Amino acid sequence: MTQSIAKEDSRMTGKTDLLTLEEFNPAEFKSLLDLADRFKLERKERMFGHQVPGTSLALIFEKPSTRTRVSFEVAMFELGGHAVVLNSRDMQLSRGETLEDTGRTLSQFCHAICARVNSHDTLVSFSRSADVPVINALSDRYHPCQSVADIQAIRETKKNLKGLKIAWIGDGNNVCNSLLIGAALTGMNVSVSCPSKFVPLQEALSKAHEISKLTGSVLEVIESPKDAVKGADVVMTDTFVSMGDEEEKKERLGVFLPNYQVNRELFSKAKADAVFMHCLPAHRGEEVTSEIIDGPRSIVWKETEDRLHAQKAILYTLLNKYAIEPDSS
Repeated sequence: MTQSIAKEDSRMTGKTDLLTLEEFNPAEFKSLLDLADRFKLERKERMFGHQVPGTSLALIFEKPSTRTRVSFEVAMFELGGHAVVLNSRDMQLSRGETLEDTGRTLSQFCHAICARVNSHDTLVSFSRSADVPVINALSDRYHPCQSVADIQAIRETKKNLKGLKIAWIGDGNNVCNSLLIGAALTGMNVSVSCPSKFVPLQEALSKAHEISKLTGSVLEVIESPKDAVKGADVVMTDTFVSMGDEEEKKERLGVFLPNYQVNRELFSKAKADAVFMHCLPAHRGEEVTSEIIDGPRSIVWKETEDRLHAQKAILYTLLNKYAIEPDSS
């Protein structure tokens, strides 16, 4: 059976959360990627081992979701567990129950809590009150599950991660914050190009820089997209108007366009074999042109598929100790 990278640690400490990616050290993160690759191969060969039978996952959504919801639900099914999908508006949270009481309650029924939330503080409250692992399925600060899949897709494409250069173009948002930490864990370099008003979270930069002391990653934040993509192996972007920022759409597009759009001219300044990535949903004609995202060097659909395998690796790692052991009698 596939081995968990945190099984023994979680047995000793009680639980392990995934809120930012800093929960892993470089060796553990590599093992997580290896596990995701193994799950991808097993699914291709139609091998489903039901590695966490008898487990359940509470999936809470305060924001819309396509890839995250489907990948987590399917992941739990293929691992032999069960996902309970909860809309926050339908929960007692909407009537004033505290986050702490909700976290404690869900801990009595489910083996993990996974939440897509408006505020990262909600996840912190769940983490403090819940007796089971808490997984960040997206917050205003971080999106670690996306970064695991992104880095899995990069490694599958480029093979060796250490020393690769990622150019992040546009908004230094939650995806960018987790990417900085994930890249630092693997020894990749990241050049973030963004307007001064939309830089990554200082907390994320500090975490990534601390990890980079162990791995040798070079991390920088600059304004010039052309300088950022120069010599890049991977060019990444995300929507300029994230969920919750709709009222700022006109202002944001005025700041980001046209300089931060990934188009033929900008992409041509990266390496000849550079690939393009986008976590989706995409707004073609804004942060990226159709020519690039639908072109031959785009790996967005590999990136999308890997959400499932990354989710399975995360869930197995955090849930394995709760699985019902098979009867050997």
